[in-house]
Amino acid sequence: MRRGEEKKMRPKRSLIKDDKGFTGLEAAIVLTAFIVVAAVFSYMVLGAGFFSTEKAKAVVHSGVEQATSSAELTGDVVGHGWNVSGGNYVCTDPTNTTHVTVVEFQVQLTAGQHPLDMDKVVISFSDEDTYVPEVTYDSNVTSTCTNLAENQWNYTLVTEETGSANMLDPHEKMNVIVGLTGGVAKYKTFSIDFKPAQGGAITLTKTVPGTIDKTMVLA
Repeated sequence: MRRGEEKKMRPKRSLIKDDKGFTGLEAAIVLTAFIVVAAVFSYMVLGAGFFSTEKAKAVVHSGVEQATSSAELTGDVVGHGWNVSGGNYVCTDPTNTTHVTVVEFQVQLTAGQHPLDMDKVVISFSDEDTYVPEVTYDSNVTSTCTNLAENQWNYTLVTEETGSANMLDPHEKMNVIVGLTGGVAKYKTFSIDFKPAQGGAITLTKTVPGTIDKTMVLA
């Protein structure tokens, strides 16, 4: 047999594979699997998006609460040139004509804010020569001139009580009195920070005038 004839007698390989197609059931199973995977993935993506959105809202809300003052100044800031006798201020003594020794101001809640715990307020004082990060709270001060000493402060409700005794509630006003450490001399500038436990601080910056009276409004 010739070489060419032997080659012709070999069976030809089929160019078309004999694979069977998917049945309807198999196609349905694959399609269902794709749908389930896509649904789970979509749920995870949506859940992560909702979680991120809620976290962002909480952060923004917390930031607004911290940045927004819960209390505001109402009325004038009053300075006193009171002398010290026996360690305490005495407003009936002759006027201290060289230093403002005591400052008073009133605070109230800002609109929409929750009651403020006055016992958790921190007051700091500073001038050109002194910085007191936390003026001592004295609960024994019974009036503007009784038992108040240097580096002490207290508060008194000046309106009708609408809630707890130590809380600044809506429609209430608190008078805050602060004894300045060493006093502040004429023409000197000082600052008092009223810092509630939550919300922004109130900063009072005043300059002592050239004439000091027993009681005067600080511009």
